[in-house]
Amino acid sequence: MNLRTMSARSRFAPVLCCCAALLGSLATGAHAANPPIRMAQGIEYMCGGANRDEAEFLKMVSPRWSTTLEFAVNRGQRGAFPVPVQVKVRDRYNGHAVMQAEVDGPLMLARLEPGAYEVEASVGGVSVVQQVTVIGGYAASALFLFPSNVDFAALAHPPRTLAQGQ
Repeated sequence: MNLRTMSARSRFAPVLCCCAALLGSLATGAHAANPPIRMAQGIEYMCGGANRDEAEFLKMVSPRWSTTLEFAVNRGQRGAFPVPVQVKVRDRYNGHAVMQAEVDGPLMLARLEPGAYEVEASVGGVSVVQQVTVIGGYAASALFLFPSNVDFAALAHPPRTLAQGQ
């Protein structure tokens, strides 16, 4: 190895390190955008979409799930739902509970079996109900639009009370 080859390699070393660091950060960023698959009463579901990458990922995979539920505030920015939503799914015809879950984002994907459902989404005592029909091979979707006159910031951070002696 001569001096000229050695100095050329030493010049490229920092560039290679920067490229490796950039690729590593991109790989971990893509992994962080994938929300976990959860289970409730034997039904797989995934929720999230609070940030752009996560929302894009959920929209990309939504055709592979039987049901997509979106939660939004009337006249509000889509994808910016501030508080967890309690979701209850019941069989539309007999009222039997199918699943119940807490959703921590504006999007929820679920693998519901084909059938007719009544889905109730609740936040702080305010409920919105939608009818959802899942047909085998087709993705169903529903938008739960909450009224804009509800103070969701107060629901996200309820007032705290101090116990005596603290």
